[in-house]
Amino acid sequence: MMIRDAKKQELEFIRKQRVEAYRDHVQAVPPEHWEALKGAISSEADSQAEVEVIVAEIEGSIVGSVVLFPAESDAYEGYVDKLAYPEIRMLAVDRKARGKGAAYGLVAECISRAKKKGYKYIGLHTGEFMKDAMKLYERMGFERVPENDFVPADDGIVVKAFRRAV
Repeated sequence: MMIRDAKKQELEFIRKQRVEAYRDHVQAVPPEHWEALKGAISSEADSQAEVEVIVAEIEGSIVGSVVLFPAESDAYEGYVDKLAYPEIRMLAVDRKARGKGAAYGLVAECISRAKKKGYKYIGLHTGEFMKDAMKLYERMGFERVPENDFVPADDGIVVKAFRRAV
């Protein structure tokens, strides 16, 4: 498996792959929440200055991706205060490639990049319905930061904050 920066011409494919990967959660949330989530993960937020889109590639095919937002950026469009450390967002792995280490490799790469840039922490947010993702993050040493949780829609679904030292 190769972990590398995405190429600009791959972004449209990556956004579509993200939506398909997140579609697993469509039954876990109300339709309005799904539409908002789908809009967020397929938006061009990943094209902002200093935002890094990273992919996992197996045998020449992109099987997953993650977006690393720089510290002090508005990664969540006003829902969370700007944080003093980078934020991992939009981790997605194609269904056919799950269980092969792509998600772990992508998160590990984000941690490595944050460390190389001299940050003390790296953070992320994930929907409370994303149980497998939370297990991965906790296994990788992320801890809950409930003061940074938020509820993006008026549906009671909490987007949980996590952070770990790099």
